[in-house]
Amino acid sequence: MSLTIDTLVILIFSAFVLGIGMLFVRTGRNLKSFFAGGEAVPWFIGGLSLFMSFFSAGTFVAWGSIAYKYGWVAITIQWTMCIGALVTGLYLAPRWKATGALTAAEFIRQRLGLTVQKAYIFIFTLVSVFIKGSVLYPVAKLVSTSLNLPLVPCTVGLGIFMIAYTAVGGLWAVMVTDILQFVVLSAAVFILLPLSFDRVGGFDAFTNKVPDDFFNLLAGEYTLGFVLAFVFYHIAYIGGNWTFVQRYTSVDSPKSSRKVAFLFAGLYLVSPIIWMLPPMIYKAIDPSLTGLDTENAYLKICQLVLPPGLLGLMLTGMYFSTSASANTALNVVSAVFTNDIYKGLINPGASDKQLIRVARGSSWFFGLGMIGIALLVPAAGGIVEVVLSISAISGGPLLAPPLWALFSKRLTSQVTLWITGIGLSVNLFFKVLSPWLLDYKLTRATETVIGVGLPLLLLLAYELWAARRTATSPDYENYLRARDQKREDARLAVDPEEAQAIRQQNRFGLQVIAVSLVFTAVMLLGLSFLTTEGRGITAGIAVLVLAGALIPWRASKQTPTELVHDQLQKFINANH
Repeated sequence: MSLTIDTLVILIFSAFVLGIGMLFVRTGRNLKSFFAGGEAVPWFIGGLSLFMSFFSAGTFVAWGSIAYKYGWVAITIQWTMCIGALVTGLYLAPRWKATGALTAAEFIRQRLGLTVQKAYIFIFTLVSVFIKGSVLYPVAKLVSTSLNLPLVPCTVGLGIFMIAYTAVGGLWAVMVTDILQFVVLSAAVFILLPLSFDRVGGFDAFTNKVPDDFFNLLAGEYTLGFVLAFVFYHIAYIGGNWTFVQRYTSVDSPKSSRKVAFLFAGLYLVSPIIWMLPPMIYKAIDPSLTGLDTENAYLKICQLVLPPGLLGLMLTGMYFSTSASANTALNVVSAVFTNDIYKGLINPGASDKQLIRVARGSSWFFGLGMIGIALLVPAAGGIVEVVLSISAISGGPLLAPPLWALFSKRLTSQVTLWITGIGLSVNLFFKVLSPWLLDYKLTRATETVIGVGLPLLLLLAYELWAARRTATSPDYENYLRARDQKREDARLAVDPEEAQAIRQQNRFGLQVIAVSLVFTAVMLLGLSFLTTEGRGITAGIAVLVLAGALIPWRASKQTPTELVHDQLQKFINANH
């Protein structure tokens, strides 16, 4: 009976999310509206979407395992994401918005040239499809194990579901479902936490049953050096990852892009405590887990304390969080292919309708590639750990030079390629060849330090050398001319009808979010009548979600008419 209820909850929410994606089938008029929301996405929507894009089943599996084994250090590590977002909000996000580029790849082409862009697109696409495909595997395994479903059909079904609403609805479909996923996941965790404390016997019983060093900020291999390395890694990752850059460029101004990053930082200051307490509590309930079994700590505490229906809600939240991460990457990979490869290199004269068809088709192509990689994970063995290493290997060399180029007048395309190549080569040597040839393997902390630190040192060394020559890169001068021309073209091409369409699209998106929250509240209220435990908590959260639906609904009514007025004024000025 419990499996039936849990399965029904997952199916209902999944069908609803897919239906939401279908609602946006006709909202993408062109690439700007399909991939960037007309560059008028409300900042709080962009911030919540960015927050959810950072989640995956790995949040519960990997970090949950660390929380179970070592305790508070899992929270300390995740606080590095808060620091990274603060630095991004202060310095990086406004710079990305000021470039006027639709994607990070477009900025790289304008600032560093076509050769650098091609190299970066190849590496980014390969890494993104590989990582997100691999991330799909653990959540499919989680759902299949919990509900006793076959793994392969489960992987294919969850993957196709993920692709469908991304390919159909573009950025707004992704962001609306991100918000719904945020609410579902938050509701599930807020229900799980008090039930977990109740099962262990209260807070005092919890603290008395765990090891004495369980609340230390640092523990085990997660040293101060590791945490500091992670701070620099997350500055580069949150500030420069192409997936996240899209959130900074899709809002209306540099000020709004700051708010996107600051909201993310605020959420990552509080949320790690709430997310990581359940597996920490399970340590007090059952301290016997060892080895890879510690990765099941989150699922075990859910199975132990959540009654039928609420377990399905938690599994839905876990899957949705992975889906949010994967479909955001899918949307960006598709954007890069459509805007920077097809339009930029293959068919510069393509019409808006052609580009939208290519955008949707490429979403399916890359999405199916992710599913194929996920299906290969069991045969490859240990691939999730390898994927984490790929992030460390490619993160610094791929992300640091474009971030540096946001500020530097001296960085050239040739130097960028050299630094990227040296960084990748050194990282690959220590990861692949060094253990084999020298019997020497880097620790995770050292791997991260070298992965991020080496490109930064090389960039700094070149900047100081070029500054002594007082040289300004010709690439930078070409970029300034191209950026100014693009701004002038945009000013002359102002379309009042397009501005009105963007406003209507964004109002529609906010209204869909409000309706989605009402639906979620009704589902939670229904579960409160079915559940045997946590009835009052579930009903209370349902009421809060229902009240929260007023925020996007009122925002949709208050979407500023100044947007249309400003566009009309630009149109008038341009013609006088």
